[in-house]
Amino acid sequence: MGASSGVRVPWGPALLAAIASVSWAFLAMVGLAALGLHLIGADGAGALGPMAAAATVLAVGGSVTPSGDVGVFGLEGAQAHAAIDIAPLGVSLVGALLLGWLFVRSLRGAGAVIGRAELAARAGLVVLLFLLLLAGLTWVGNDTVTIDGATLVRRGLGTEHAEHDLLSRLPEQLGDIAEIGGGLLPDRLSDLVGAKASVGFTVTPGRSLLGGAVWVVAVLLLALLASRRTPLPPGGQALHRTVRPAVSALCGVLVLAVGAGLVAGVYAAIGDDHPGLVLGSALLGAPNGVWIGVPLGLFVPWYGRASGALRHVLPDPVDDLLAGPGGERLTVGRLAELDGRVWLLVVASVLLMLAAGVLTAARTPVAGSRSSPVGVPRPLAAFAGWCALRLGVVTALALPLLVGLTQVSAGASLSVLGFDAFGAGIELYGNA
Repeated sequence: MGASSGVRVPWGPALLAAIASVSWAFLAMVGLAALGLHLIGADGAGALGPMAAAATVLAVGGSVTPSGDVGVFGLEGAQAHAAIDIAPLGVSLVGALLLGWLFVRSLRGAGAVIGRAELAARAGLVVLLFLLLLAGLTWVGNDTVTIDGATLVRRGLGTEHAEHDLLSRLPEQLGDIAEIGGGLLPDRLSDLVGAKASVGFTVTPGRSLLGGAVWVVAVLLLALLASRRTPLPPGGQALHRTVRPAVSALCGVLVLAVGAGLVAGVYAAIGDDHPGLVLGSALLGAPNGVWIGVPLGLFVPWYGRASGALRHVLPDPVDDLLAGPGGERLTVGRLAELDGRVWLLVVASVLLMLAAGVLTAARTPVAGSRSSPVGVPRPLAAFAGWCALRLGVVTALALPLLVGLTQVSAGASLSVLGFDAFGAGIELYGNA
């Protein structure tokens, strides 16, 4: 279709293209989420379908609220609380790549220039269908997992031995905990072993739909800016010459970095005792780790803290640096004091930006650059300077986005008899 405002919008082809784009994107995201959760063994604790739906909702900017009911444990005053704020960016990336590619591919039949009405109609249909399917996932992504107290101890133990087994695994800092309450705690532990609790998770519909709307609009906009063969509305040729080369180059190297992270995950899984856990974690969270490393290698400071069992999910030496009770500043220099190989992260980040610079220059039309007039020496230097400036502006906008996407906040604890018996938490965020 041309750029004329009088041209009729092809609603039929636009609707079919939107259905195909959204359907394939959701199939890929839900499939990858289910595979990753299965590999890490999450389906052993609950139904895989609702968990995959909830993970997909989280991946597109949704919100999942965990809930717990431990009153059945027979512990007076027992309270459970948990909070999760982390997106499986592996699922997000697959959905964004597939949705964006299918969307811009459907626009190429419009000619050299696409009308604003047609572009708005096609994008609006994609957003509408995306939110309809996301609403379905918010209905599916709710489940309850029953935790059997007998699983807290080794199998085959009698009641007395089970109590002793639980007491022996409490932190040493609590001292002689068996004497708390005049020796009543062992009796409470006996009730604990024989009890069951229901712990569930619920997708928040309103916040999830709002987050999903922001996510899909951002994906479509980024796809338009990164695609070099997709027509733009009238007046958009300046974006094609100046913005698109830098955006496509930076997106390309960031996706390439994630691919390298996946290869490293496969290599690590080969010699690991639990290869499924490593592979599943890589599928779900490779972009999380890689996109934390890129800003960190460019000397963006991070801050964080970690405690309890969740500290062990962090890579070495990050877990050692964040082991303190308070928040810690995370920089390449501090990490290098624990492991000198961390400086390789800086080298990798610099090479990544150099590759982005080369791609930007290669994809920028020379005729559209502000090169020096005829007779002035070194026009190539001026061309390279303008390419570097454009890439710098795009990178300055992209880094805060990466920092926001990869921040982590997760915690859980069980307060029993006035003291924190079990607790764990992670908080990691960068300086935007």
